Amino acid sequence: MLLLLLAGAGRLPAQVLKPGFDKAEYLELLRLHARQGGLDSMWWAGIPRPREFRLVYRSPVVGLDNRWDLWAKAGAQPQVVISIRGTTRAQVSWLQNLYAAMVPATGEVRLSATRTFSYRLADNPQAAVHAGWLLGLAFQAEGIVHKVDSCYRRGTRDFIIMGHSQGGAIAFLLTSHLRSLQQQGQLPADMRLKTYCSAGPKPGNLYYAYAYESATQGGWAVNVVNPADWVPEVPLSVQTVHDFNPANPFVGVPAILKKQPFGKRLVLRHVYRQLAAPSRRAQRRYQRYLGGFIGKAVSKELPGLQHSPFYASSNYVRTGPTVVLPADAAYYVKYPNDPAKLFQHHLFQPYYYLAERLP
Repeated sequence: MLLLLLAGAGRLPAQVLKPGFDKAEYLELLRLHARQGGLDSMWWAGIPRPREFRLVYRSPVVGLDNRWDLWAKAGAQPQVVISIRGTTRAQVSWLQNLYAAMVPATGEVRLSATRTFSYRLADNPQAAVHAGWLLGLAFQAEGIVHKVDSCYRRGTRDFIIMGHSQGGAIAFLLTSHLRSLQQQGQLPADMRLKTYCSAGPKPGNLYYAYAYESATQGGWAVNVVNPADWVPEVPLSVQTVHDFNPANPFVGVPAILKKQPFGKRLVLRHVYRQLAAPSRRAQRRYQRYLGGFIGKAVSKELPGLQHSPFYASSNYVRTGPTVVLPADAAYYVKYPNDPAKLFQHHLFQPYYYLAERLP
């Protein structure tokens, strides 16, 4: 099918991929992305069918119930979309979300005795990402890179990465991975990559966000958010004094306290510990339960899995230039806040409804 689509390239007008948020482009991406089917929790009834793109390839299910699709649009300037499936109803899919300890943004994941995934999502050694969604990338990356290279060799230069919900979280990491491969000369430099993360949670810490935003600056990535949706607000974030750059006022606190008179030093040291210690304890508990405890359950599902030791941080931040879909009074009439419907504002329908009403 891909060959047939590309064969018709000369009969359609050129449409070069451009940076920046494009309403029509985003709506089309929602239309095709909603067609993942199967047991997806992202119910898509009422979303129209794609108008320009056609499904070319659907990957097998890998890892913790991960899957991705490849969609293509013919033309003088053909385009390909890598559509990454979000959370499904499968228990292991939710396990991937809960595996929320951080791991370094550069390293290796041993997926099996014969398969290792190497990655460099950021150069800063302080950059760290979500352990579960890194696994989602690790199990899908090889197949995606192979298909991207195949499409490039057949003439495609424009590639769009799309993910909603968990798929959006993995889309962040996939974008970093593909751009890193370009920098290393393992993918062609003239490939144009554009990313839409829709309803995506926070993928990593501040230093990962810096690297991602630097790599995609100029409008080559957007993070689309419904402000009524709680999912982009997770994972929970805990910032400690150890999450700052090495040159910061906190590193000098112990030395400053030593210079104070004995009585004053005792009082100030007590105050400082009262302020700094709770967040550090919270971060350790976070890592213990959402890293060590959940990690044991992940290892049962994926025997042979090994990755880098956890990074001692839980300072998750929102990543990438954000496009906020305005949820006005009319929206809340159609989609009211209902404690019994936790995903009321997170599904495809409210995002599509709000995006259609953008100017």
